[in-house]
Amino acid sequence: MNSLQRIWIVFSKEVRDNLRDRRSVFSALGSSLIGPIILLVVIIIVGKSIFQDIQNRSLKLAVAGAENAPSLIQFLEQNGVEIQEAPTDPRTAVRNGELDMVLIIPEGYGEDFSAGHPATVQVVLDSSRQSSSAFVQRVRNLGNAYERQIAAMRLLARGISPEIIQPLALEQVDVATPQSQALLFLNMMPYFIVLVVFVGGMYVIIDTTAGERERGSLEPLLINPVTRAEFVLGKLGAALPFAAFAVFVTLLAFYLTFNLVPLEDYLGFQLTLNGLALTGIFLLALPMVLLASALQMVIATFTRSFKEAQTYVSFLPLIPALPGIGLAFLPVKANLWTMLIPTFGQQLLINQLMRGEPVSALNVLVSSLVTVVVAIALILLAIRLYKQEKVLFGST
Repeated sequence: MNSLQRIWIVFSKEVRDNLRDRRSVFSALGSSLIGPIILLVVIIIVGKSIFQDIQNRSLKLAVAGAENAPSLIQFLEQNGVEIQEAPTDPRTAVRNGELDMVLIIPEGYGEDFSAGHPATVQVVLDSSRQSSSAFVQRVRNLGNAYERQIAAMRLLARGISPEIIQPLALEQVDVATPQSQALLFLNMMPYFIVLVVFVGGMYVIIDTTAGERERGSLEPLLINPVTRAEFVLGKLGAALPFAAFAVFVTLLAFYLTFNLVPLEDYLGFQLTLNGLALTGIFLLALPMVLLASALQMVIATFTRSFKEAQTYVSFLPLIPALPGIGLAFLPVKANLWTMLIPTFGQQLLINQLMRGEPVSALNVLVSSLVTVVVAIALILLAIRLYKQEKVLFGST
């Protein structure tokens, strides 16, 4: 019997045992569905409250001193704004979230306006309240439109073409795709994918290491005619299908979520994910699966019990997944040096694939090689640990 056959025997034994263990199966399935479900809920809640409700609902604007600017009030009403009486204390009402903003027109507005001077209008708002940002922006756009209209009328009254104050005609060509328009949501996907990579095979690794030691079955296994390297490779290999399956289910769930769920009802457009891009993401995740399993095996080897291993390994996914959260806020480009950081380079490449951007083959090669090399180093460390007899008692 050669080495590959012995590795296969260990691998087959562990896979069968963990397929019978519902905890391992539910861990792979449960972790793979958490990300798509959370992201779908976020899209529904955020999209409905910001993109849909704010854009479609009629504007109800509280105005103090509306009688001082009848032409401005008429312009706002013609553009779908419903004017309401402002409260006696506008600042407190806005600060407490009772109103998104209040427009205050002072008594001297009419005199300044008639004299051709800048007429002051106060806007009371809370810039820290994200939910009112779209509402405030719509009112500001209307105010700018009214300002341009009055300026053009004043120039025409003096026999001057309004075009004289428009030296530049700026035409905006938006090349954004639906994927990049929903960047807020897509930037969360690398975090969930990395999380699944580390959680999908976690229980298999813990059960085949600390679990075996706790049950007292590790020593009988080690006295079999199998080298420690074959033993480690077989057990490590048993976790890979579970983790890879979890990643596959996650990507499939994302595909069904974005392509079948009518997201245009919440975002104003249908967000889709390309199946070819998801295939590329799956291939990018495979080196991370190997790295995650090897790192988990090393950590679980040092623990004395299943519970202790579960505690340590459960916190492990947060470390490589944290940069994925940063990608949602910090513009990091996929440069060659970033590919030297395991898991971080893959997250940048995943982000590019989801946005539909071209991906450098060199970046893919470097990130994959670096991740595999680190994984091999961890596997060699695990083999060395299992060659020590005190591995039977933990805390090697």
